[in-house]
Amino acid sequence: MTGPAKTGPATSGPTTTADRQPGYSSPLPTTRPHLGHALASEWTKLTSVRSTVWTLSLLVVTVVGIGLLFVVQTDNIDYSSIPFTTPAIFGLLIGQLSVMVLGVLTMTSEHGTGLIRTTFTAAPERHRVLTAKYIVFSFTAFLATSASVFVVTLAATIVHSGPGSGPHSASEWTGALLGSLYVTLLGVLALALGALLRHSAGAIAAMIGLVTLPPVIGAVLSIWEAGKAIGNALLQYNAPVALMQLFGMTGAAKGNDEFGAVPGDAAQMTLILVLTGAAVAASYVVVGRRDV
Repeated sequence: MTGPAKTGPATSGPTTTADRQPGYSSPLPTTRPHLGHALASEWTKLTSVRSTVWTLSLLVVTVVGIGLLFVVQTDNIDYSSIPFTTPAIFGLLIGQLSVMVLGVLTMTSEHGTGLIRTTFTAAPERHRVLTAKYIVFSFTAFLATSASVFVVTLAATIVHSGPGSGPHSASEWTGALLGSLYVTLLGVLALALGALLRHSAGAIAAMIGLVTLPPVIGAVLSIWEAGKAIGNALLQYNAPVALMQLFGMTGAAKGNDEFGAVPGDAAQMTLILVLTGAAVAASYVVVGRRDV
């Protein structure tokens, strides 16, 4: 006596693509993923971690706090030779470090926790994810930086625009916006380095060295005749000098006539754009090819 014959494949178990009938379509509504979905995802990740709150809070407190202290300690006559944006630069020279740290953490925090595997599994288009990170971070960093600078500049304008302060033009505000953009580009460069190095401490150390070491190395090299040309170039083209130049502190940026002509706003912006652009392009190549 024989048992019942099997008449077909088992019906239990997960359904695979091969089991589906030709022309199958899911009854559930599906949408094709696009950049908007990646932007929403990156915005949620950026605003839901404490590192973003801490770094941006330190930026605002540093720029606004030091700037308002400078405004209180100065008189109208002091602004006859400096722009109203000057009080913001002192805090921004320190606050730029917060922007760079946030830029690094925007990328490396996912590598440190392993979340990057989930991100690239859910969104296999890695270039789209990286683009969303750059856009969300740039928008947030520029908004926080420019708003902090605006508060300090507005306070200086209101308090010290009386007699003796001299004439002031709208170009001062344009320079402040370019300075905020310069700091944002430093943060974008930090994000790109984070994508290349995939290590928070290493990328932060590299960015701090990139910002702080050129003035020191330039001063040392300018002592010797053989390295004087390179030393003078480093003294003219570095982040602190660029920020002072963009904020209208030409005399402070120049320092000494023997270092040569003071670089203009266009030269400083071109240098940071080229450097950041090269790092961003390298990050797209590396992230697209490297395993996670």
